[in-house]
Amino acid sequence: PTRSTAGKAGASAPEVPATSRGKKAVPQGPAKLFVLDTNVLLHDPTSLFRFEEHDIFLPMIVLEELDGHKKGMTEVARNGRQASRTLDALVATQEADIARGLRLDATGQKAAGGCLYFQTAPLSYQLPTSLPQGKADNQILGVLEALSKLHAPREVVLVSKDINMRVKARALGLNAEDYQNDKTLDDADLLYSGLLALPADFWTKNGKSVESWQSGGNTFYRISGPIVPQLMINQFVYFEAPGEPSLFARVSEIRDKTAVLQTLKDYGSAKNSVWGVTTRNREQNFAMNLLMDPDVDLVTLTGTAGTGKTLMALAAGLTQVLDDRRYTEIIMTRATVSVGEDIGFLPGTEEEKMGPWMGALDDNLEFLAKGDGGNAGEWGRAATNELIRSRIKIKSMNFMRGRTFMNKYVIIDEAQNLTPKQMKTLITRAGPGTKIICMGNLAQIDTPYLTEGSSGLTYAVDRFKGWPHSGHITLARGERSRLADFASEVL
Repeated sequence: PTRSTAGKAGASAPEVPATSRGKKAVPQGPAKLFVLDTNVLLHDPTSLFRFEEHDIFLPMIVLEELDGHKKGMTEVARNGRQASRTLDALVATQEADIARGLRLDATGQKAAGGCLYFQTAPLSYQLPTSLPQGKADNQILGVLEALSKLHAPREVVLVSKDINMRVKARALGLNAEDYQNDKTLDDADLLYSGLLALPADFWTKNGKSVESWQSGGNTFYRISGPIVPQLMINQFVYFEAPGEPSLFARVSEIRDKTAVLQTLKDYGSAKNSVWGVTTRNREQNFAMNLLMDPDVDLVTLTGTAGTGKTLMALAAGLTQVLDDRRYTEIIMTRATVSVGEDIGFLPGTEEEKMGPWMGALDDNLEFLAKGDGGNAGEWGRAATNELIRSRIKIKSMNFMRGRTFMNKYVIIDEAQNLTPKQMKTLITRAGPGTKIICMGNLAQIDTPYLTEGSSGLTYAVDRFKGWPHSGHITLARGERSRLADFASEVL
């Protein structure tokens, strides 16, 4: 069946259905009836209001399952309780009549134009004998089949996050769709990369109209032309062509039809090295420019294993904490999702408990401490290590609520394992003078319910693009070793 706007409601952004961005949604064809599975409500308690002009039907077994999930402190239990409260508010509105359907916009949610129906009477249906009657999923499929016959030719669609459930529904000849509202992006390839190659004929076309000036060691170029609408603030642009001068710059302002490009500091040369680290490729240099810029409060870095995310973030942090005194300390945290089985409760303080998760930090510190102090011998190195250690605090995410970080340099590692809600919790901790670096590899998501499209890191990159005080870069080339690079490609 052709997808209406609602099956895909709001795929582009969690708040606004895809069709209603900017212009009013035009109802396409007759309103459908969507049967919601329990997991949709547990996944997004506001899902009831995401189906535009279409109606929603809740089978009795869904309410029963919702009841079974409401105990505990997990995200799922919280969502279950919120969904129950939402249903209660709808039933309690003044003109509510369950038999005729409850208007979904009764509690002030203007985007929802349909009605909510509860299953108030038993429905008769025939399912194949191979599907056991007692199972909740099969009862929902039975309700779906009964409704399809009852409301024909109206389209009745099951919405479920459970892939097997959708496969079973389609095998029985019923319509089923995924709930897509949680995805920030449909396709991870569309994620903003933070950089743009200027076309080969850029200088020949725009060379005459470019005005340039110098200020504070940087050169600025004001450019105009068809490329300007594609640019965002803090996006990096580069121009490389044989026989022509290269240009590596960052977009510093966009006005009407013109944009200003600001040239970069070259952290690849030894004289600009950061804590003994020099950048090895174009993207790393772009990233280091963001990490060292006090005007950029949020930096997001994505890239595969070995692209230098942690090393660069730490080197920039140590320089700005110990040498420039711009921040008072580095705070490091990460999503504690292990790749294998959990290792159980560890003894010790918060810092010690987080120790095993921080192997990446230790590896990088070993490298950074080695490069410093020019052969100061064993004692000197030990002293440097102590000094570095004293300025790095390792914190667990579980205790972040209610904190405020002032003048801190916060590194959130493995951020691809965070949900958008957790990401919001962490980024809103920033007080005055704090810089936050979120980094991760979207190909290594270990949290069971997240995909590349719905990860908190994707969400942050997409929401912050174009804001003057944030920057993003996707690191492309692994610099770990030839073995690691080859393994990334072939395994």
